[in-house]
Amino acid sequence: MSAVPLSLPRPVPQQRFRAPKKNIPQTTLERSHILERCRAYASESKLVPPVPAAELKGHADRLVAELGCNPLYRDYIGVLLNNELWREQLAGVPFERRLLLLPKCLRVENKCPAPFDEFGLLCKQCGLCSIQDLQSEAERLGYAVLVAEGSAIVMSLIQTGKIEAIVGVSCLSVLERAFPYMEAAAIPGVAIPLLQDDCIDTTVDLDWIWDYIHLTSEDTTRRLDLSQARDEVDFWFTPLNLELAVGAPQGQTERIAHEWLARAGKRWRPFLTTAAYQALRSTPDAPLPDDLRKAALAVECFHKASLIHDDIEDNDASRYGEKTLHEEHGVPVALNVGDLLIGEGYRLLATCGVSSEQRSAMVKIASEGQRELCRGQGAELCWARNPAPLSSLEVLEIFRKKTAPAFSVALKIGAVYAGRLGEVEEILERYSEALGIAYQIRDDLQDLGALGESNDLEGLRPSLLLATAFERAQGPQKDLLLARWQRNPAADSATVEALYHELGVVDRCRDLLERYKEQAIRSLQDLEHPSLKGLLRRVVGKIFNDTEIKGWCKEFAPESTPVA
Repeated sequence: MSAVPLSLPRPVPQQRFRAPKKNIPQTTLERSHILERCRAYASESKLVPPVPAAELKGHADRLVAELGCNPLYRDYIGVLLNNELWREQLAGVPFERRLLLLPKCLRVENKCPAPFDEFGLLCKQCGLCSIQDLQSEAERLGYAVLVAEGSAIVMSLIQTGKIEAIVGVSCLSVLERAFPYMEAAAIPGVAIPLLQDDCIDTTVDLDWIWDYIHLTSEDTTRRLDLSQARDEVDFWFTPLNLELAVGAPQGQTERIAHEWLARAGKRWRPFLTTAAYQALRSTPDAPLPDDLRKAALAVECFHKASLIHDDIEDNDASRYGEKTLHEEHGVPVALNVGDLLIGEGYRLLATCGVSSEQRSAMVKIASEGQRELCRGQGAELCWARNPAPLSSLEVLEIFRKKTAPAFSVALKIGAVYAGRLGEVEEILERYSEALGIAYQIRDDLQDLGALGESNDLEGLRPSLLLATAFERAQGPQKDLLLARWQRNPAADSATVEALYHELGVVDRCRDLLERYKEQAIRSLQDLEHPSLKGLLRRVVGKIFNDTEIKGWCKEFAPESTPVA
């Protein structure tokens, strides 16, 4: 395969994961559920901040009882609830009147070249930790930034009258110590807890910080509930709603097509179409126009058609935990249903209730995206006729062509529907490319092991894990991996996957995943539309919401140091 122009984004700070403690939720699903309930509770209770610490703990106790969760989560829930109470006030404070307070323990202590002065750490921008990125972005927006711990410094800044809001990162006990000062000053303050027990080389949920430091009242989508928006999109794919939008099926082929559309799936692409439209219109909270469903359904028609054809080309027997369409109905019927869905997608776009110019633009976007996707799939299929080792960059280029076009099409169609494509098209391209590659890397990682959603090794598809392992292997290891590239059954999947861990390949691919997620967010830096910028940044967190919070800092453990 020829060389490709794709280059890797710059590295992100190394993440070091340690054993979690028991006073916070251990799963993403549980944490998301708690956060949603805290937001609803903050809205329902009509509490006006600042809420005294004792009263806040009482509300947290009520939420613990209502949720039926571990009572040890009370302090964690109190932090979330307090953040939600201040969220709208924070959004209304100009960036240049805010302080970002970071802890020095985010640095890699044994390598950090930065000195200290009386105000804290003086970052040398070495790139070893997340401090550089957070400080640079916050200062670009207009924030004052301190890398220090100590309520006296914060209080003195508050007393100058130049700081009207604080975004703070720290361990739970330090946050509790600072609470009385912020309560007394009655200024908006939100807190992001560190992810680990230790006070050395810690990490933090960067998506959470980015959300807060960019929060602005100019982003009219900031109150948009992305989970609710996704649920609404899913509802469009129920059998009755499909019939209302597409029409009743005429014959067995259309019935199979409708049933395939209604089957399980993540539906990220129609969600992206809807989200882009909501962000770009002037009233994002207004009900969605019924006709927008056609555009969103069209995007999913194209995607589901590509899955049917991919499953045939890859000879896969299952998808969504069920038989693939060609296993269930035979290859000829499945091919025809896939072709029907492509035609259905174009028909839906051509009948959308927008201007003729917009309809033409949507059809053009869809056709160009389909052509690019077929190029990526074609490169893989041609390689499969005479498989040979691929470099990691070559695999990433296949990912770019196979996955990124679908995200780009979805976002651009939403922008066209809103009548705003021209001002955002180039940025949507860059965002979609990084998002699509990250999405495919995540799929590669999820395919690992017997419980994986599928298995690229068994399916003999290009794998970033296999490519990276081959680049790192030496001697007999390289021979074994070469045999796997050449589809030699002697190189069994279990042995190859064991090599992945031995060679550090899984960690390397996770690092690449984080790089491309970060690149997707960075691609939005020059976007001047605050609502689209805010929403697309949150979409990254929504799609890749898999960060495990690992525990609170133990330096000021409650049993050893009382909280003021």
